Amino acid sequence: QVQLVESGGGLVQAGDSLRLACAASGRTVSIRTMGWFRQAPGKEREFVAAVNWNDSNRLYGDSVKGRFTISRDNAKNTVYLQMNSLKPEDTAVYYCAASTFWSARTTSSAYDYWGQGTQVTVSS
Repeated sequence: QVQLVESGGGLVQAGDSLRLACAASGRTVSIRTMGWFRQAPGKEREFVAAVNWNDSNRLYGDSVKGRFTISRDNAKNTVYLQMNSLKPEDTAVYYCAASTFWSARTTSSAYDYWGQGTQVTVSS
């Protein structure tokens, strides 16, 4: 019903910046929350950031707070993740997700739709 496509990943050096984008299509009227999760090899999927589609309320995971910024563009059905001061520990596959709920927004199981992911690799 909803399709999500991420873009913007790549290989960068520590301290660099990247901006990820996630474009939603399909029955986007059902979306209440759009968020970003990441998963590194051997680790659990980690909450990164989420934005309420209606009121722009934003939440961040502790490990990225102050470095990453999530934003939305409702007209384009797109959410962005601006990542600054990247660290090697940020290396992971980053997934865009959409939920029909705002509650439990930091929990991956609360999200209904997922993109295929985009690889972010930070060297040094």
